[in-house]
Amino acid sequence: MPRRVLTGRVVSDKTDKTITVLVERRVMHPLYKKFIRRSKKYAAHDAANLCKEGDLVSIEECRPISKNKSWLVVARNGDAVERPEGFDAPVVAAKPSADAPASAS
Repeated sequence: MPRRVLTGRVVSDKTDKTITVLVERRVMHPLYKKFIRRSKKYAAHDAANLCKEGDLVSIEECRPISKNKSWLVVARNGDAVERPEGFDAPVVAAKPSADAPASAS
C-alpha cells in the first residue's frame, strides 16, 4: 500500500529534529454546499534541522518515531530532502512473471 504524502506549512521548528506542519484541506459543507477549510497539525521528523518556520514542505507517512511523530520530511520548498538512515523507500516484492518456470514441490 502506498504511503500518504501531504503538503503543508511549517508553523514551528523549536524542537530538535522535529517540525510542526499545518496541513489545510477544503471540504464541502454537507448542508450549505459551501467550501470550508479544515486544518490539522502533524509532527514530522526533520533529521538535519533544515526546515524553518514558513517553509512549504511535503511529509510522508512512516513508522512511528515517537508518541506523536510518524511523519518524515521528504521535500522542502520543492527540493528533495535526503532521507536519514533506516527510512529508505519501501521495498516492493516483484511478482513472478508468467514465463518464469514455477518451482517444483
